[in-house]
Amino acid sequence: MDPIILVHGGAGRIKDDKIAKVLVEGVKKAAKIGHNILAKGGSVLDAVEAAVKYMEDDENYNAGKGSVLTLEGEVEMDASIMLGADLSAGAVTVVKDIQHPISLARMVMEKTSHILLAGEGAKSFAVSQGIQILPEGALVTERTKNALTKYLASQEHKGDGHELGTVGAVAIDSSGRLAAATSTGGREGKLRGRSSDTCIIGSGTYADDNIGATSTTGHGETIAKFCLAHSVIKSMEGGKGANEATNDCVQLMTKRLNNTAGAVTLSSKGEVGIGFSTERMSWCYQKGDELHFGIDHEEHKIEKC
Repeated sequence: MDPIILVHGGAGRIKDDKIAKVLVEGVKKAAKIGHNILAKGGSVLDAVEAAVKYMEDDENYNAGKGSVLTLEGEVEMDASIMLGADLSAGAVTVVKDIQHPISLARMVMEKTSHILLAGEGAKSFAVSQGIQILPEGALVTERTKNALTKYLASQEHKGDGHELGTVGAVAIDSSGRLAAATSTGGREGKLRGRSSDTCIIGSGTYADDNIGATSTTGHGETIAKFCLAHSVIKSMEGGKGANEATNDCVQLMTKRLNNTAGAVTLSSKGEVGIGFSTERMSWCYQKGDELHFGIDHEEHKIEKC
């Protein structure tokens, strides 16, 4: 089996075509980074973590450095990671002043007996593991400050900032091992202390070597109510292919709860699933020397690496 990594850069209302192009270029780079690890025999965990870390460093995405702000103007982030071989998982929520929440989530998985750490407890654990704590406000950018100002002035969007969602990645190696990882800054204008679907295993992230791996993005509360990631996995377990299961579950969630989302999926057979009910979702996967990518509905471009 050829190793594959499939990345998404967030689903939502992406009106600006220049920004859309930037988002697509970013997921292409993230996919290349992750695939290079797989091609050299690296682990699926290393691959998905590295892909997500790249997007956490890019302020164009709603994760890490580009995270949207709470009503108080602060960055609070969530992340999760899962290994399909034994269903190991780790997550963090309401994390501040940390460059790479996805790496902290992996440490929770590998170095504790817990699945989820929150807030100050997560920060204390980060310190114990030697993770650098950034100066307060270091992750706040001019773009996110301007976006919050615009949000607060807009009655139309009160209570539901949702321009760009979570980022994530799923990967499968040549032996069929699977992993998934997801990271987010959450919803623009959220209340302080709000946790998202991203930190909930089965909602934002899921991986099972016997079935597949999924990472989701979009309206977090809705994704959490529907347990979207696990719904996709169970749909595949019931016999649907990765793409059919992903699209069916996203559309069913949207129909049932009247909010939008997206998801990317890999099956245990290496099948690819990409689905979103938002206006756009940037995505890319690499298999062999081919990059497949898009952002609009029905868009699927291919180029050689």
